[in-house]
Amino acid sequence: MKKVILIASVVIVLALTLFVYFRYYWTFADGYKEGQLNNIMCKGYIFKTYEGKLIQSGYKGGGSGVQSNEFEFSATEEVGKFLEQLEDVSSKNIKLHYKEYNNSLPWRGFSNFVVDSVIILNTTPGGGAQKADKTEVPPVL
Repeated sequence: MKKVILIASVVIVLALTLFVYFRYYWTFADGYKEGQLNNIMCKGYIFKTYEGKLIQSGYKGGGSGVQSNEFEFSATEEVGKFLEQLEDVSSKNIKLHYKEYNNSLPWRGFSNFVVDSVIILNTTPGGGAQKADKTEVPPVL
């Protein structure tokens, strides 16, 4: 009887560990988004996290008309501080590398999308992007 309880306990702990890992820590997807930074702020009651919005070029159609593409994200502490310190970032295109998780955690941010690096792009007068500046925050592992 003790052996059955021990095996059942191990199976339950293992199942819960796998569930928590895949639900909160496993990277579902990662990629890049490019656009103009709308805002970045540090907010939260207990856990202060950096939250931001990126406005992407183009428009998306919706049921209530046309609206701009907006990408809401959370950022690591290093990226958030970097974006806060940029002067006149609203006129520059930036490229964000993000990781998408299945669910958010309070200390990681409100969004499932967590930005871990940023590249500032040169912009041409016509609005297109040229080669990237060397201003980059390295990814956090």
